[in-house]
Amino acid sequence: MSALAVSHILLWVIVVILCFVVFALLRQIGVLHERVFPAGALMTNRGPQAGDPAPAMQLRAFDDSHIALADGIRSTLLLFVSPTCPVCKTLLPIVASVEKTERAQHPLQVILASDGDSAQEQGQHLEFIDTHRLDKSRYVVSKPLGLAFVVEKLPFAALIDRAGVIRAKGLVNSREHLESLFEAHERGVSSLQEYLAHD
Repeated sequence: MSALAVSHILLWVIVVILCFVVFALLRQIGVLHERVFPAGALMTNRGPQAGDPAPAMQLRAFDDSHIALADGIRSTLLLFVSPTCPVCKTLLPIVASVEKTERAQHPLQVILASDGDSAQEQGQHLEFIDTHRLDKSRYVVSKPLGLAFVVEKLPFAALIDRAGVIRAKGLVNSREHLESLFEAHERGVSSLQEYLAHD
């Protein structure tokens, strides 16, 4: 009986020690989580930079209406996508969610841009719009627009303020990347990476 009692006491001591260890580890994970800053959109050095005016272009939407990158009222999130880009397709619901969240704080319009002028490519765009229930009045097919922003990889986004100035840009693959554009704009920097470097 004495051996059984000793073993029970040792087991309880071990359990209590393990509880303290788990608590300490959880606390350390919380500290690490606070120290790890969310990754921002991947900046590119080519094309117009943050602080530059957005290219002045006449844009025609898929429904033949005209779109302005800057209208003096709303900011613009310009997102370059393609019907053949799988990451773009997974990003579309996230864009809709981010648009709703940001719109609650300040006026915002989202413009989806792509290229391809052939009849076959036009058919792909129409199928892409219908499949994902996109707004034709906010979908632009313009190769010159992609060239003006020097878009090399997709999905690529640029945040333009209502005065037509580019505030942030970069490759975006997740919600965190998209939100980092707005975060950088609010902090007055071109990217979260720049903010961390100054900090």
